Amino acid sequence: MTHTHRDHLDDAAVATLPKQLPLFCQPEDEAKLSERGFRNVRAVKESEVWNGIRLTRTGGKHGTGEMAQKMGPVSGFVLQSEGEPVLYIAGDSVWCPEVGEALARHKPDVTIVNAGGARLLTGGPITMTGPDIEQVLLQSPQTRVVAVHMEAWNHCMLSRAELRRYVEDRGISQRVHIPDDGEWMEFPMQE
Repeated sequence: MTHTHRDHLDDAAVATLPKQLPLFCQPEDEAKLSERGFRNVRAVKESEVWNGIRLTRTGGKHGTGEMAQKMGPVSGFVLQSEGEPVLYIAGDSVWCPEVGEALARHKPDVTIVNAGGARLLTGGPITMTGPDIEQVLLQSPQTRVVAVHMEAWNHCMLSRAELRRYVEDRGISQRVHIPDDGEWMEFPMQE
């Protein structure tokens, strides 16, 4: 769990998820999740191995300036397992040094970004936009991007269609995947 905003963990999820389910989170959310009844909360300070998967927590910024401070801490996670592509889940972040550092350090094969250019009443975007995704690709030439977290909330200003046009216009559509709701994607190891 990258953070506990209600678009990531709402009351329905709390009621539905088994309370003994292993739930990996940033240290700042451990008490909140325990208070909501989860009994197997595991705060990842740096890195942890579970069932042969190494989970490494990364940083991010849920906006810029004062807005990022108000939104609170967010984390991303890199998942690595023998014989599998390296997966980086950037979480609710805009392009920032922490994302660049995670890309440089872990060299992910696949990077999932929460796009949508979400905005609140004041301030700039609090999730990635087309130019942010372009920065991810420039920083990490080997990665393929999966752009998610669009059209589900009314504060997401960037639609799938708009992002598809943007990546096509910029010539990066071969490396950016924008799945439809419910679409499954597989990324085998590249040779």
